[in-house]
Amino acid sequence: MHEQKSLSDMTITRRNLMLPAAAAVFAQTGEPSWLRQVIGRHDSYVERLLKQQITDPRNRWRGIFPDEYGLYFPGTAAGIIDAFSAAYLHPRSKFHKNAELPRRIKLAADLLAREQTSDGNWDLPITNFNSPPDTGFIVRALCPPAVLLKRARETEILGWLEPLLRGAGGGMVKGGVHTPNHRWVICAALSQLHELFGEPAYLKRIDQWLAEGIDIDPDGQFSERSTYVYNPVTDNALTTMAAKLNRPYLLEPVRDNLESMLYLLHAGYEVVTEISRRQDVNQRGDMGPYWFSLAYVARRHKSRDGRFETLADHFAPTRASLSALMEYPELVSPGPPHLPVPDDYRKSFPHNQLFHIRRGRMSASILAGGRNRFFTFRNGDAVVNAVRFASAFFGKGQFSAPVVEEAGNAFRIKQSLEAPYYQPLDPAERVNPDQWGTTRLKRRQSGICHLTQSVVISEHEKGFRVRIQSQGTKDVPLAVEINFREGGRLEGVVPAHKVTDGWILDSGHGIYRAGSNAIRFGPGVRAHAYTQVRGADPKLPGPSVYLTGNTPFDHTIEFECL
Repeated sequence: MHEQKSLSDMTITRRNLMLPAAAAVFAQTGEPSWLRQVIGRHDSYVERLLKQQITDPRNRWRGIFPDEYGLYFPGTAAGIIDAFSAAYLHPRSKFHKNAELPRRIKLAADLLAREQTSDGNWDLPITNFNSPPDTGFIVRALCPPAVLLKRARETEILGWLEPLLRGAGGGMVKGGVHTPNHRWVICAALSQLHELFGEPAYLKRIDQWLAEGIDIDPDGQFSERSTYVYNPVTDNALTTMAAKLNRPYLLEPVRDNLESMLYLLHAGYEVVTEISRRQDVNQRGDMGPYWFSLAYVARRHKSRDGRFETLADHFAPTRASLSALMEYPELVSPGPPHLPVPDDYRKSFPHNQLFHIRRGRMSASILAGGRNRFFTFRNGDAVVNAVRFASAFFGKGQFSAPVVEEAGNAFRIKQSLEAPYYQPLDPAERVNPDQWGTTRLKRRQSGICHLTQSVVISEHEKGFRVRIQSQGTKDVPLAVEINFREGGRLEGVVPAHKVTDGWILDSGHGIYRAGSNAIRFGPGVRAHAYTQVRGADPKLPGPSVYLTGNTPFDHTIEFECL
């Protein structure tokens, strides 16, 4: 029988011994400029948690605190334990060896013990219950303090965590997942537990999941294409596995994804999210969540890529985790020399039907792949979230196409539609009222209407031209929607009929201003006020400017940086 190893018996490795040495060296002269900010930010966070944490012994939820909706999450306890442990152990934290912190850690650990299921799992109360994947996320947060407490020989506090971690390990060894990234979260958590306990079952389960292969596509994107949320979750998980299991090959997909992300950036390192298949689609986010993998890969991958180090250093003041810096002291040591992050390129992502163009503060994306947003454009803070259009063609005229084609300096997206009428069944037969739709395949079609819609996008010196055409059946109303990020100011437009935050550009050019940046767009055209076309997707949030017309329609809109 395999002998269980307790946390207090864990071998002190070279990495463990590096921590005090690294702290001593960088405290003298060579520490990164952002380290003091990270410690200060962490101490402020601890102050907030101490005020928020419920301590009333009569309250079931003592040890954590509710979210804004009054829900209580076991993961909150893991975050509290991580934050309090790092502050308690770091010699430069103002909470170093503060006697109150162990008592507060115990409250959070007891909460986790009360809420842990018989399978070893915890709930995510907004959606998942007795959940191995969400247990993985919690373990990912609990293991760093366990490692740090072991190094500091804080055996009493370790004793509060060990049964929780062992129970969770059992749950993850036998439990399943919902999504692709869940596999790697669980594997990362098991690799952290394996470092602590050395259980062979953890490695066996990791290898079962790894046998499926890492889900990265030829463009360097993971299968969920979640550039703000689950890309970094996966990158950070694979990075942890590479470190804990001594499997450097697991850094290769991480590096491929980070390389891909270098060419999916706007000014300010904001990421392109329009390709995501998850909840971050079309949302605003930056490269901050990638901090750990950026910093680790910059130092540990054979490429020692200075572009990754540039990004890691940029986000370290706001994103670096104090417990991660303590667990991985090499992240505090100098990385490779900084190299500039690309900001002047035209990059194709053929697998995802995306082109992304960057010209300093100006950037644009051209998208197909069945998406209804075919163009985005920005000039610094002035952002066109989307350009879309729809024709009132039998309720199916929302422009969307599977493929974007490159033709010299231009990009073409094309859609062909048809809409028939249906004749009586021949030979005649009785039709069940509930099966009307299924009879269409048996019916002869007549009076077929056709519509061909296309978009051609080309770059010019100060921006882009977008030519929109819709031809075929005559006199079909259509509307083009130009949606802007909230917070700016529109000029040259008039209110649209019965549309909240909707506007029409009758003629001439409009201007959208945000901060010190502006975009000039137009010329406008107005054939009618019918902007919310039947069959079109609902208006996007924020200010939308419409151009309207009828088929045959051929109009070019220029977007220009001011």
